[in-house]
Amino acid sequence: MTTPDPTTVPGPPSKHQLALMIWLAVFPTLTVLNLALGDWLRTLTPVVRTFVLATIAVPIVIYGLMPQLHRARRYLLIRTTSRSAS
Repeated sequence: MTTPDPTTVPGPPSKHQLALMIWLAVFPTLTVLNLALGDWLRTLTPVVRTFVLATIAVPIVIYGLMPQLHRARRYLLIRTTSRSAS
């Protein structure tokens, strides 16, 4: 069994892969935020509630979760490629 080659760089994700990655980041983030802030958010109008959720969720997703998902995708693709090559 060979170890993945860290110099191999897969191409960018397809539209479908990116959509799945975004969903995997956004859904749990919004769920946790709604559970954590639900009582406070309930008092706000829908537009303000959406603004607050988006203001908190977007940085979490973009700077926290998406880089990890891209790394996980790269690792899986490199591992799959190295397995099929051997």
